[in-house]
Amino acid sequence: MSGTDYITPAKAETLSGLFIERVKKSPDSIAYKQYDESKGIWIEKSWKEVSAEVAKWRVALKRENIAPGERVAIIMRNCMQWMFFDQGALASGLVVVPLYINDNPGNIAYILNNSGAKVLALENIEAWEALEEVHDKLETVTRVVIVNPSDKHVSDSRVKFLDRWLPEGKFCIEPYDMNPDDLATIVYTSGTTGPPKGVMLSHRNIVSDAYSGARSVEVFPEDTFLSFLPLCHTLERTIGYYLPMMCGSTVAFARSVKQLAEDLKIIRPTMLISVPLIYQRIFDKIHGKLKDESSFKRAIFNTAVDVGWKNFLYRQKRGGWSPSLLLWPLLNAMVGKKVMDGFGGRLRIAIAGGAPLSFDAARLFIGLGMQLLQGYGLTETSPVISVNRVDNNDPASIGPPLPGIDVKIDDNGEILTKSQSVMLGYWKNEEATREMIDADGWLHTGDIGKLEDGRLYITDRLKQIIVMSNGKKVPPSDIENRLASIGLFDNAVVVGEGQPCLILIAQLNLENWQALAQEYGLDPDSEDALDDKKVLDHALGLINERLKDMPAYAKIKSVLLTTDVWAVENGLLTPTLKTRRKPIVELYAEKIEEIYSKR
Repeated sequence: MSGTDYITPAKAETLSGLFIERVKKSPDSIAYKQYDESKGIWIEKSWKEVSAEVAKWRVALKRENIAPGERVAIIMRNCMQWMFFDQGALASGLVVVPLYINDNPGNIAYILNNSGAKVLALENIEAWEALEEVHDKLETVTRVVIVNPSDKHVSDSRVKFLDRWLPEGKFCIEPYDMNPDDLATIVYTSGTTGPPKGVMLSHRNIVSDAYSGARSVEVFPEDTFLSFLPLCHTLERTIGYYLPMMCGSTVAFARSVKQLAEDLKIIRPTMLISVPLIYQRIFDKIHGKLKDESSFKRAIFNTAVDVGWKNFLYRQKRGGWSPSLLLWPLLNAMVGKKVMDGFGGRLRIAIAGGAPLSFDAARLFIGLGMQLLQGYGLTETSPVISVNRVDNNDPASIGPPLPGIDVKIDDNGEILTKSQSVMLGYWKNEEATREMIDADGWLHTGDIGKLEDGRLYITDRLKQIIVMSNGKKVPPSDIENRLASIGLFDNAVVVGEGQPCLILIAQLNLENWQALAQEYGLDPDSEDALDDKKVLDHALGLINERLKDMPAYAKIKSVLLTTDVWAVENGLLTPTLKTRRKPIVELYAEKIEEIYSKR
């Protein structure tokens, strides 16, 4: 790797300034790669070519007579066009509102109306048809741009296809003269209760956070990022899009999560950013395959993880040397390298953020040679607050704060932060802003944590506390995080408010459930199988094995198993795939009451 090639916040000033500086600095370097379905090949564009495309989007947006400061929205999978739209809008002084492609129409309509979005960019005609029930409710949208061509007739005069909307020719337009503190984007949080809130982030907010991230985890021009988290997720947008631009790296857009395994081998990324769910799924698949291997192969695998973990602790100066470490090169060649080849074989750093990563998964991947760094942040902080470092990595923590970001723990144990990355506030919601940011400028994260040896640790959510009938207070997320490594469950929610004991609602992983049902001679499609005593005892055994060091009142006494689909579309998961506690508890209220009545 050559030296770093950062564009500093002082040089960039704004997100559009960052793009302009990168084009000047690396005009012929590869900026982006993506798969062209019509040609059946991966294509790439240089920064100079990307700049020419962005200029066309700027001209087209200008023709819509949208004033600087007005909002434009995008619902699209990660692709070059997402970036063209974003940079074209930002350079015009517009405010970008990103939305999830899997969000429900009612939520999308709320966000578009609440933000006052004038232009909506969609990937294809199917995305527009999916919004049919809210077409007439989009009060402020005056133009809908559909990127992919289609032969279908659209009667709505607001709709134009990209090939007829973009101008022909080459253009060179001076960027709108803006201030770093101008609003750049409104990102709507996927709240688990109530309507989403619009987080207002300025150019300075995002540029400063990207730069702090780059200073914490060295990124080089030779690096390649594989982008598959939605770009409307602030972690992906700041660290997987703007940070590579700042560092001159290449970003390849994955085709889909389903094709991720194949894309990893084709693109062979050096940098990977993901939420823990992806690592957990890979972890579960590895363990699923191990079950079918001989006891000898399982022993070799487990030994490789154990020795690799000891080697990691030794290199981190948190463990001593032992003769077993001499086996690591051999075990790495036999086991570690094969697993890492599944990630493309060149992976230098993997980042996990957005939710807690189970220690079991972290230990396995780190033990097999992956430099896996867990971080922490909020949409409201642009988003990264802290991240582990390559030479200072404790996967039980969320790492030291980034440079320039202040963190403290208040008297209630809540994590507070103050920096240039803290949001301007919530869109049209001053009351919520005042609740989040105090008079001294400290943002209250809502997370309970501690600072030890310069590292930040999260122990719970401040407001998610179950108060039981015996007066005991239980943080449900602490329990749920411990249970995340159980392969039998896809999701789990703890309940027990006002009750004498705790119950777990567990959504079963269908593949693992079918295997368990077969083992017990049960029909996995039968409702009765979910209540079978052998199954319930097995599930409780898995649960309480992971909770064995918790106090008795925090143990799970009963479990409610379900094969129901929990999805964004039915309101049981947020767009970031977190469980929505309230609607889940409401859905199973009768069954919960029945379980408690029998105790």
